[in-house]
Amino acid sequence: MQRREILKKGLVGLGGVAAASTIAAPAIAKERVEIAMVATWGRDFPGLGTGAQRFAKRLSDMSDGRIQVTYYAAGERVKAFDSFDEVASGNAQMYHGAEYYWKGKHPGWAYFTSVPFGLTYTEMNAWIRFGGGQELWDELGADYGLKGLMCGNTGVQMGGWFRKEMNSVDDFKGLKMRMPGLGGDVLAKLGGSPVSLPGGQIYENLISGSIDATEWVGPWNDELMKFYEAAKYYYYPGMHEPGAMLACGMNKTWWDGLSKSDQMMIEAASSMENDVMMSEYNYKNGAALKRLINDQGVKLRQFNDDIYDGFAEASEEVFAEVQEHSDLANRIHQSFVTARTDIGAWAEISDQAYLQQRNRALGG
Repeated sequence: MQRREILKKGLVGLGGVAAASTIAAPAIAKERVEIAMVATWGRDFPGLGTGAQRFAKRLSDMSDGRIQVTYYAAGERVKAFDSFDEVASGNAQMYHGAEYYWKGKHPGWAYFTSVPFGLTYTEMNAWIRFGGGQELWDELGADYGLKGLMCGNTGVQMGGWFRKEMNSVDDFKGLKMRMPGLGGDVLAKLGGSPVSLPGGQIYENLISGSIDATEWVGPWNDELMKFYEAAKYYYYPGMHEPGAMLACGMNKTWWDGLSKSDQMMIEAASSMENDVMMSEYNYKNGAALKRLINDQGVKLRQFNDDIYDGFAEASEEVFAEVQEHSDLANRIHQSFVTARTDIGAWAEISDQAYLQQRNRALGG
């Protein structure tokens, strides 16, 4: 009897070991995921390019190397503005860029970077995540075989570099200025000639006189581009991009074929870069602006009310044309306006009111 009890206990013990072994056994290894990622930025370009590269590396690191991202800067695989078609066709799986570059395909794309008198960084995040923005972005993207995610932001951009002082809306007549997106359409309404150029081509066109003025991003990036060598007047704030969101765009068929966990990993890496890039710009812009003024003799100027009123009037004309384009364009615009009104009303008595009082009280 004692022998039988020992055997019984031993078998139970073995069963327990077997059960424990089953629980502890590693899950079946998932397949390796290879991603070709094209970008609209030059390699190692601070902020925009390095942010895209940081996202690609983070995604590989988060997966312990199972997800392998091969990053191609602008011109290394395709030209900057060919990134959209490269991914939509399935030749590459992912791009990093600014969605307003594709407004010629559909004006709705512009809203998912920034539009004139648009949303700030915090407002954009709120609209995309909770105000129906992501759903509209998905609907637009599906028509082109794409899926987009937030993947960076540069915040409120500067108004641009000019060779002369800008005193009225009349000063924009005949002005050849690098300005993409719907902001370029506003410039055209004022009699200017908007030019869309990749970042790597702006300096040479400004120096040669092919363009008279340019906007780009903000002090950190603009200092590196040395625009001050051709234009000394630096205007703010930019009405055209108050919170320029960047995107991770993916081939939708490829995206839909990923596991839910891989999709969530990409979403997490993309969302993190959306935060990290904005933090970097906020930290570095102020010091860069001081250097531009103190070391390079840049003349900082603020657009006057007359010019801003002109911007606003022209932007309403542009928005009216966008709404006439299609039902989807109209729905995107209406959703954007609702977000700007509702979120903006809260920002006015929270962030904006606090900053005004803080600066006043501290003598800033």
